[in-house]
Amino acid sequence: MIIDCHGHYTTAPAELQKYRDAQIAGLKNPADVPVAAHIKITDDQIRESLEKAQLKLQRERGTDLTIFSPRASAMAHHIGNETTSLNWSQACNDLIYRVTTLYPENFSGVCQLPQSPGVEPGRSARELERCVTELGFIGCNLNPDPSGGHWTAPPLTDRHWYPLYEKMVELDVPAMVHVSASCNPVFHATGAHYINADTTAFMQFLTADLFKDFPTLKFIIPHGGGAVPFHWGRYRGLAQDLKRPLLGELLLKNVFFDTCVYHLPGIELLLKVIPIDNILFGSEMVGAVRGIDPETGQYYDDTKRYIDALRLSDGDRYKIFEGNARRVYSRLGARLRKSS
Repeated sequence: MIIDCHGHYTTAPAELQKYRDAQIAGLKNPADVPVAAHIKITDDQIRESLEKAQLKLQRERGTDLTIFSPRASAMAHHIGNETTSLNWSQACNDLIYRVTTLYPENFSGVCQLPQSPGVEPGRSARELERCVTELGFIGCNLNPDPSGGHWTAPPLTDRHWYPLYEKMVELDVPAMVHVSASCNPVFHATGAHYINADTTAFMQFLTADLFKDFPTLKFIIPHGGGAVPFHWGRYRGLAQDLKRPLLGELLLKNVFFDTCVYHLPGIELLLKVIPIDNILFGSEMVGAVRGIDPETGQYYDDTKRYIDALRLSDGDRYKIFEGNARRVYSRLGARLRKSS
């Protein structure tokens, strides 16, 4: 089985965005805020939105299951307040649940958290628990910067985040560290803000003892880990200068990386630097980069093609494509058995 650990519902029916637009417009007059339950999307609309996109690409590229979450750039936790975010997150998560119900062998759900600037992350624990225990989700996306590019939240290693981590450990689910839209014009969302956040999260983990307090807590840093693999020597050196343990001992039992890197040399570097046990196959399709590479004639985000081109043992190939995802997303096995 080939498991893609990183997929977003970027092709959701237009009614979802219409609800969001009305929700944002209603912020000027609370009496006009729409109710999420009033979103009318049929099963056929969901099927149509997937059959021509994610499902089509799964079949063409030879992948089996996508770990699927709401569109990351649309989380936009900086908009409105905690109630705004909760209603929007529940609407998005409920739609993902419908996808996983219609296509249980193709998609497994990961939830959007109802974060909001200045609000304690622990207040998102209730929605996480609902999605895991009632909807059968297997993880969450955690935004380290709910402010949308202004970085007003404490580091991920601060006790500010601990109540949410306690719930993650209790439920035995990982988080993918994933920012959302940037409202700071300095940072392009997918080209800068995303990669900045991936790199920033890793450095935060390096400088603190979070995993002494939560030895079973698990994070996936997406987009190949941002700048981390390319500057692995820098981070090893910084850890040494800061009198920290070796990175393998300090972080690599808890921190993992996906393969959302859109050229073969980048994938080759990732696998040379990061241990195989810490790499999960991911493509992010249909996501940030949708075009065809003129140098290869293939889609940039067809990351399976890059891994297929590498000389790997059967055991290492299994770990990247399936085994590591099952280990990190420990609820996935039961979910797959239930859907088979």
